[in-house]
Amino acid sequence: MGQENTTKLEQLCIERGMKMTEQRRIIARVLSDADDHPDVEDLYQRSVKLDPKISIATVYRTVRLFEEAGLLDRHDFGDGRSRYEQASDDHHDHLVDVQSGAIIEFHDEEVEELQRQIAARLGYSLIGHRMELYGVELKDVLKKPGSK
Repeated sequence: MGQENTTKLEQLCIERGMKMTEQRRIIARVLSDADDHPDVEDLYQRSVKLDPKISIATVYRTVRLFEEAGLLDRHDFGDGRSRYEQASDDHHDHLVDVQSGAIIEFHDEEVEELQRQIAARLGYSLIGHRMELYGVELKDVLKKPGSK
């Protein structure tokens, strides 16, 4: 398999000395191709389309391995499912639509600066954070009975 076809996640695994079986490669590619925040069941369903021999246990083990290596970030958006995304140097936060389950990634420098200021005011230097907002679309709020 050529280097040009290797995803960033696969390359990071190789650089960290992980054994890359074909099933791990498939799971890494599914994760790299995801434009959402899949849970293990989603990853399994997508992976098994590429290799019917992949078991859900293999997906669980691989996700845990990637997470422990710092290659995946795990999120709990309040629906009882651990969801995953490839770890990134590009910081972003999440807005979760509680009606549809859609997850919107965003970055706002004003919010970032405010968080740094709050930490400093409390006597800390901020080294990281995770922010998740939960909401409903305004158009849905305005449709409620009794609203104008």
